[in-house]
Amino acid sequence: MIHQLPSKPAYFRVKVWRRLQGIGAVAVRSTVYALPANAETQEDFEWLLKEIVEGGGEAMVCEARLIDGFSDDQARALFDAARDEDYGEIIEEAKDLSTRLAAAPAEDRAELRTQAARLRKRLADVATIDFFGATGRLSAEGLLAELEHRLAEDADMTKQQPEPPPRALDLKGRTWVTRKGVHVDRIACSWLIRRFIDPDAVIRFVPGKSYVPKAGELRFDMFEGEITHEGDRCSFEVLLTRAGLADPALEAISEIVHDIDLKDSKFGREETTGIASLVAGICAANERDDQRIAQGGPVFDNLYQYFSTQRG
Repeated sequence: MIHQLPSKPAYFRVKVWRRLQGIGAVAVRSTVYALPANAETQEDFEWLLKEIVEGGGEAMVCEARLIDGFSDDQARALFDAARDEDYGEIIEEAKDLSTRLAAAPAEDRAELRTQAARLRKRLADVATIDFFGATGRLSAEGLLAELEHRLAEDADMTKQQPEPPPRALDLKGRTWVTRKGVHVDRIACSWLIRRFIDPDAVIRFVPGKSYVPKAGELRFDMFEGEITHEGDRCSFEVLLTRAGLADPALEAISEIVHDIDLKDSKFGREETTGIASLVAGICAANERDDQRIAQGGPVFDNLYQYFSTQRG
């Protein structure tokens, strides 16, 4: 959508901006906003166009194909960055509620449940306009689910231990499935799978949204996947636990992967910045996911050797 708004009234400009944010549009130029092309997004733009014209502005909706100066990947990155910002706000609010819950008396839990329910609705709204499956959703889902689990417990009962993860899953001889566009968590998980779990594992890369798993597949680092973010743990950390790999060198790697993936500096290892740069370089230089995993493997091999030597 390309539009021009009247300078006054100011509230009309704010109204249009909020509507653009609400439908998930991103600005590729100051007055040029984009959405992925489908029937629903076209209808969203058409309704907004009507509002703009009725408010005294000008607008047009067109279907565009990027040729030069701006790529599809750059456009997608704009959408992912916008949604990750939304998810980041939800993550911070979930952490705040979790902190307050730890010291809250029983009579205050009802209000915390109400706030958690609002946060859940907000997460659902953001997910609706998360067109390409931004990474931040996994962290937001994990933290909010953990908060909801705690709120659901009876305040007067002894807190029960959560059910252990389904270790009964046979991790060998399975087809592993993850989202396209792999980065540090999925690269590290793929390395861990083939290095320590199943050297012959088949790893497939699929769309992040609306994928229906087939028999024998295990989804990792995917929304509703069998192995994905849990609470504030990234998928690599969860996979370590699920596979029963109690190795200090792997634990050290998991802390680095956590801080790169979640960007929360929880562990603050000095090696993190360098590894983050290496992984970013691999992703920038390799478009295909299998290439990224192949290039990332030696990074984690060397990192594992380093921490194993340090341990000795």
